[in-house]
Amino acid sequence: MIKINTAENFIRDFRSKGTEKTNPEIIETVAKILEDIKIRGDKAVKEYEKKFDGVDLEELEVSEAEKSSALKIVGKDFIKILERAAKNIYDFHSKQLRNGFMFSNSDGVILGQRVIPLEKVGLYVPGGTASYPSTVLMNAIPAKIAGCENIIVTTPPEIKPEIIAASHVAGVDRIYKIGGAQAVAALAFGTESVMKVDKIVGPGNIFVAEAKRQVFGHVAIDMIAGPSEILIIADEKNSPSNIAADLLAQAEHDRLASSILITDSKILAERVRDEIENQITKLERHDIARASIDNNGAVILVETLKEAENIANEIAPEHLELCVENPFESLTRIKNAGSVFLGKYSPEALGDYYAGANHTLPTMGTARFSSPLSVDDFVKKSQYIYYNEDALKKVSDDIEAFAKSEGLTGHANSITIRKCLQEK
Repeated sequence: MIKINTAENFIRDFRSKGTEKTNPEIIETVAKILEDIKIRGDKAVKEYEKKFDGVDLEELEVSEAEKSSALKIVGKDFIKILERAAKNIYDFHSKQLRNGFMFSNSDGVILGQRVIPLEKVGLYVPGGTASYPSTVLMNAIPAKIAGCENIIVTTPPEIKPEIIAASHVAGVDRIYKIGGAQAVAALAFGTESVMKVDKIVGPGNIFVAEAKRQVFGHVAIDMIAGPSEILIIADEKNSPSNIAADLLAQAEHDRLASSILITDSKILAERVRDEIENQITKLERHDIARASIDNNGAVILVETLKEAENIANEIAPEHLELCVENPFESLTRIKNAGSVFLGKYSPEALGDYYAGANHTLPTMGTARFSSPLSVDDFVKKSQYIYYNEDALKKVSDDIEAFAKSEGLTGHANSITIRKCLQEK
């Protein structure tokens, strides 16, 4: 049963939790997989798929016939749902597009910045007990808007047709039947079949997360995602059944997921706790939700809702619901949160699938300094500088003095030698 706690006790427990280190055996196992695939390519990938997923793969890439079959299986109605969600995601993320700039601050000087899309990006989509077509849309559409030329999806074998359908709607170029650390390795280093990418995005299990950590530097990554989180700030005017449903929606993700309610109403706290017990047994993934609620769920009683906002800023949750009378006013005081859901009719599931804002969000308190996935994740910036002869002459003495102050006489000489040529 979910625990009802005071803010003081909760914050004390929250601060005492240290960051768990990855098991050394997992680190070593992942390192071996990465090195093996780096050397042996497709052959090693197929061996690991046989070992971990029990699948003999002749071809790693999803064929056109498999794509056509998947679209027929999901049906036109589901494809239309995907298309409506995709439009919302496109409309939101297209507002994030940046332009380069160029300016001159004096005669003979031009400075500027270019915004350039990454050429090749890899998107990892989890398999397992659930299907995540929403992950495809949320990652591939911003990459498409950014202008990436090659968008590649990897996902474990026995691919659910919904994943293929979402890839079709989002404009993914290729789909590979590869899961786990071996998928990250194939994307990071390239194989005979899989193109080496510039960046890997998307969530996964602990092996995927560790593989992303280890290949960072060879390629870019989006983030190391932790267990999913929701924090709800609610006043007494809320429906206990709605709040309980939102907490459970997060709890069913993962046994390690955390679902937290902060309220100034003891009556609401108790009714939400009871309602969770009424609803949890009806969930298909009730065992997962039960473990999450019992181990990581909490209801926190506070004196005022402003105190709740302060706690939220300290926790920096992945998802934050503001189920209060004036949510937009409350929003002005929220500094740390991945995505904020305003009012009683904006449940977190709306953001997971359909509204358009991204659902790939910072977890484990990293919303203090990290942002949701966006078009910015799929571009890089390059700057340029132009000085003509007269413009360089005007600043030569300053640059020489600056370089000499750092003991870098070679830098100074690269200016001096030009100045001497100008004086001849």
